[in-house]
Amino acid sequence: MPLHVPPAPAPALRSVLAALSTPAGFDEVLTPGLRALPGPKTAELPLPVHVLDRVTAGGRPPRTRLAGWRFLIRSGDRHVAAADTRLTADGWVFSHFFEGPYVAATERALRQAESLPTAYQPRLLSVPELYMLTLWLHGAVGADASAGLPAAADLLVPLAPAPPGIAAYRPHPVSELLPVMTLRLTPPTPPVPPSLAAPAA
Repeated sequence: MPLHVPPAPAPALRSVLAALSTPAGFDEVLTPGLRALPGPKTAELPLPVHVLDRVTAGGRPPRTRLAGWRFLIRSGDRHVAAADTRLTADGWVFSHFFEGPYVAATERALRQAESLPTAYQPRLLSVPELYMLTLWLHGAVGADASAGLPAAADLLVPLAPAPPGIAAYRPHPVSELLPVMTLRLTPPTPPVPPSLAAPAA
């Protein structure tokens, strides 16, 4: 089923297009791949990037915040890089271009999501403490893409490279993956020193 890709803020898109079309001013921030490719380049598939700030035990809901909007950059018939934007006091501005495995991983996960029987709004969810990025498939397709928390029935698709023990590209309901992340992020209880342990009966 087609994904309901949310519209990006117009200033965010304009800032990326300006960075692509004015190399005299932005050549120093272009990636090597972008500098080497001739011809026009376009910004596609805008995705809001949310950051998971709080994953704790005890049943408290996680806290997320919108960190920016990401665009995949197409040259010819393939996506070759991505562009991030960020919100400042003056509005949305271009942040940086980047290449690397997450570009292809995002494209692959989006294609995979289009084959699911349920409609979703695609987002990205970053878990910095696990060095983990997921495609967040939000069930409320008409929701404001800049807000909201992962619902239990939403799907998270870890992008490669995923943390050890978490399968990349496998859709996980939030209700299943969140406890796994909680266990990984909760520090183990330190052992009780022998001097403080209860005496044996």
